[in-house]
Amino acid sequence: MPLRILLPAIGSSGDVHPTIGIGIALKARGHDVIVVTNEIFSGQIRARGLGFIALGSRAEAEAVMSDPGLWHPRKGFGIIFKKAVLPNIRPLYDIIAANRDPSTVVAATTLCLGARVAQEKLGVPTATLHLQPLSFQSEFEFGRLGPFDLGRGKPRLLKRAMLWIGNAVFIDPVLAPPLNAFRAELGLGPVRGIFGSYVHSPRLVLGLFPEWFAAPQPDWPPNTHLTGFILHDDDGRAALPADVEEFLQAGPKPILVTPGSAAMDRVRFFRTTVDACRASGVRAMLVTNFPGQLPRDLPEGIRAFSYLPFSRVLPRCAAVAYHGGIGTLAQAVNAGIPHLVVSNSYDQPDNGQRVTRLGVGLSINQGRYRTSGATRALGELLGSESIARRCRELAPRVDPRESLERACSLIERLA
Repeated sequence: MPLRILLPAIGSSGDVHPTIGIGIALKARGHDVIVVTNEIFSGQIRARGLGFIALGSRAEAEAVMSDPGLWHPRKGFGIIFKKAVLPNIRPLYDIIAANRDPSTVVAATTLCLGARVAQEKLGVPTATLHLQPLSFQSEFEFGRLGPFDLGRGKPRLLKRAMLWIGNAVFIDPVLAPPLNAFRAELGLGPVRGIFGSYVHSPRLVLGLFPEWFAAPQPDWPPNTHLTGFILHDDDGRAALPADVEEFLQAGPKPILVTPGSAAMDRVRFFRTTVDACRASGVRAMLVTNFPGQLPRDLPEGIRAFSYLPFSRVLPRCAAVAYHGGIGTLAQAVNAGIPHLVVSNSYDQPDNGQRVTRLGVGLSINQGRYRTSGATRALGELLGSESIARRCRELAPRVDPRESLERACSLIERLA
């Protein structure tokens, strides 16, 4: 039976693109699909024939991206909560309430708390989509949270205490009062442990990554399924822009350098990486939609570009230097190239640690990122046969079609 499927997503391109990919696949299976996200993504969503409902304005998204504290290791979470999560709880609930019918199901990303409220109050079948392993708090293996390694081998008591402090001291005091006030208006009781347990739908939880990247833990929700990486970044054009194609063909494979689609103030990241590329004698493609953070005079062999479809560009690169976002990470693993992760906050340190453990790259914290270290890292990445071999081994294990098939089948079962 054709379904009406609402796909809410809050976040940057790395958060929204997998949702668009799932939406395209669900539409091809005959369903009426509506993506609910910020209006900055409206063009690419409508271009793919999907329905679109705005959840937040372009000005609101730009206000978040331009906030100087967004990438602060501690303050950043509060900014995301106050400027992206809380303002969208009631609007998302209202959107689901206004667009539901007996055939409606919802599959919402981690930060879409309004979808969880609608699931409880309205009974709409709902799945939670988690793009990164750090969305699952675990006493067994949680991963790296900023400077704290809460992974394998660490005492469970320590991890339990750290998670309790994180939830009770830093997360719930910000999110719980406004969330519970709205719930009270709807006749629902208060909740706590919002990112410990409440964020997971009791019907279905999808981890959009493979088991070899992060194995399920005994205390993950029992209704959790891992789909594998969902890869979507195509701008719909049949060929790369002429200047991109010209640069790729003009010399040896370059390093692709990007701080992520939402980063506007990575001046030091770009300057340090450019200096390291110059010292190493390698070409580079700098990718950002905010050119004001780039060095003014780029040396020969280093060019700046705006948006690029990584699925088509990364296989033609020698390596990638990036922030550790899960979307770029998945594309780089699929391309079979080495990673240099320059992590800052959120899930980035954890993703960087997993890259290192998998043997496909290196990870350096942004605060310790200097030209000398970056130059040594690039030399190791480009000269290591073990890293190259491990990249070749993992690339075939990424199966985007199978991942989409699994995700779509599980979402359809909600009905």
